Amino acid sequence: MSAPPSESSPPTSAAQQAARPSAAVAATALGLLLGLQPLTTDLYLPAFPALTRDLGAPMHLAQLTMSALLLAFGAAQLVWGPLADRWGRRPVLQAGLLLYILASLGAMLALDMHALVAARIVQGLGLAAAVVVARATVRDLYEPHEGAHVMSLALSGLGLIAISSPVIGGFVAQQFGWRGTFAFIGLSTLAIAVFVWLKLPETVPQRNLRALHPPTLAANWRRILVHPTFLAWSSLTACTYGALFIFLAGSSFVYIDTLGLSPTLYGLVLGSSSISYLIGTFVCRSWLVRLGMTGTIGRASYFTLAGGLSMGALSLAGVQAIWAIALPQMAIAFGHGMHQSCGQAGAVGPFRDQAGTAAALAGCLLATVAFGIGRWLGWAMDGTARPMALGIAFWATLTAVVGWTLVRRHGAPGSALPAGAAASRG
Repeated sequence: MSAPPSESSPPTSAAQQAARPSAAVAATALGLLLGLQPLTTDLYLPAFPALTRDLGAPMHLAQLTMSALLLAFGAAQLVWGPLADRWGRRPVLQAGLLLYILASLGAMLALDMHALVAARIVQGLGLAAAVVVARATVRDLYEPHEGAHVMSLALSGLGLIAISSPVIGGFVAQQFGWRGTFAFIGLSTLAIAVFVWLKLPETVPQRNLRALHPPTLAANWRRILVHPTFLAWSSLTACTYGALFIFLAGSSFVYIDTLGLSPTLYGLVLGSSSISYLIGTFVCRSWLVRLGMTGTIGRASYFTLAGGLSMGALSLAGVQAIWAIALPQMAIAFGHGMHQSCGQAGAVGPFRDQAGTAAALAGCLLATVAFGIGRWLGWAMDGTARPMALGIAFWATLTAVVGWTLVRRHGAPGSALPAGAAASRG
């Protein structure tokens, strides 16, 4: 009789080990995959008010093009993560990128807001696969502290994409309309897909043959969700992204409709925040060497809190000017570059055998927060900057609190393992 199937496939072969990408190639590939997030959200922002008018949609329905995408993005990760643990990273990545490219074509051809929202939901499904695979790949290849360094390199690449996306989006929107922005997104994603197909090999150390088995999946979710290190880092990434998402979802209306900027100038102003974010990822690598992950977050949280409180205070004082939003947002973006670099690596750190599932759960939490924020913002926007500014202030403050409490106490990978965790490997 043949032996019963084991829970994991044989370890990575010598050939697979030899195919391991260099840190530079890995960081570039991961940066491009993670860069799909700002490409998806930032590039069409300069066209956001125009497409809302063109499709004759109310504000709360237009906001669904952001919030529904994020909800699909979060929910789909719960499926893609275990699939990536079971079948490997490359098949999941290829399926997700194909889905994303087709959805971009659908968004370009949408005739009403409901069709555009549907296309954005499918984009979110494809985006989820790319991000889950990118985060899991970091854990496949590196230990947590080393992974934070490589993640910061990858997020520097994301920062470059974030800087260029609104600038390019503003130009494309003015020259070709809002449909042109989705055409550009689809073509850019096709180029990214070709690069990662050629350069990024399979990285999963062991395929978990029981990753999709319901009892195993439930046990893995339970183990991850109660782990204090996961809770600390995933809470940090969700809170810092909450502040960023409010800015992304509301800034085009504030800058263009309220403060009168053109789409091109709006893209340039938005780029200043992305430059600050990029600087944050560079500084993160220096601070990691001297302060470690938790020390880096503790220091970054001062910038986050200062930016959030100053933006909120200026808004309450009745100051409605470009600088009153842009300067505080630069401080928040600087901290965000560190929070995400450490947070994304830290959340999957204790779970080498379930990196895809852990990345999926962290991403689902982040996206759920963003969806709730998007629904609130669609109703709260009143033609002034105040709702956006106060929302950013709230989430920036919460980010700092999490950084100084949960991350400081439980952020060291492998610390405070729940009882019985070692026995629950699916």
